[in-house]
Amino acid sequence: MTLTIHEAAKTTGWSPRMLRYVEQLGLVEPARSSAGYRLYGPAQLQRLRTLRELLETYGVELGDVGFALRLRREPELAAALDRWFSAVPAAPEGVADDRWLAFEQDKHQHLLNL
Repeated sequence: MTLTIHEAAKTTGWSPRMLRYVEQLGLVEPARSSAGYRLYGPAQLQRLRTLRELLETYGVELGDVGFALRLRREPELAAALDRWFSAVPAAPEGVADDRWLAFEQDKHQHLLNL
């Protein structure tokens, strides 16, 4: 037995729009009928319930959980973030410390003008 998106919304307290967003993030993947309608079974309902508990317990947003999923699926992204977190800001080679601020301002201005 399965539920349509509107039935699942009534059962779970998530709106149909939020259920589509949860699906877009890859957090819950409902089956599809032959006509393409989303079908929610017990596994999807359980995932939605435990997702709500996760959000409430840890004070995170759906986008946060979606991003955490991306980190698991995209090792290059996870590695890039690890490098960024561990990087120590330093003036670029050839830029004196007293010119570093102006150098960064010029770079930002150039990017804004593109």
